[in-house]
Amino acid sequence: MSDLKLDAEALYLELKRGVQRLLTADTALVGIWSGGAWLAERLAADLGVPDAGTISSVMHRDDFGSRGLAKADHTSLPFDVNGRDVVLIDDVLYTGRTTRAVLNELFDFGRPASVQLAVLVDRGGRQLPIEPAFSAARVTLGADQKLRLARGDDGRFRFEVK
Repeated sequence: MSDLKLDAEALYLELKRGVQRLLTADTALVGIWSGGAWLAERLAADLGVPDAGTISSVMHRDDFGSRGLAKADHTSLPFDVNGRDVVLIDDVLYTGRTTRAVLNELFDFGRPASVQLAVLVDRGGRQLPIEPAFSAARVTLGADQKLRLARGDDGRFRFEVK
């Protein structure tokens, strides 16, 4: 267990400010399942963004053979992505492999005008040339550690470090 203390609610407020700067008149928010989906849902409500969806990485992961299908993973984009400005929302950015997978999934649905990435926490350790347009925090963790966003019954966010 780590002594790392991150205030997920304070970081959410910072993420909200950062995402607000990325919005255009035609922006759709797309949250990466599951923590990013929770964030995108709350951001859409707080920022008044009418188009928000959820995207899964499961069908395009490079480790699909070992992970298989997860029951909870799903993509729901209740709007046309063609020509839209899309802001992908994720809770934790690490290697970049999940982001690569969801970009492939997104383009299965159409061709957005632009795609930007906003994350709650960037933990470094990239294996692919993917960088967020905005991150609320940057932290360093050991390769054997995991940082996970959790959501309480009251809708408040917290981090779990393992």
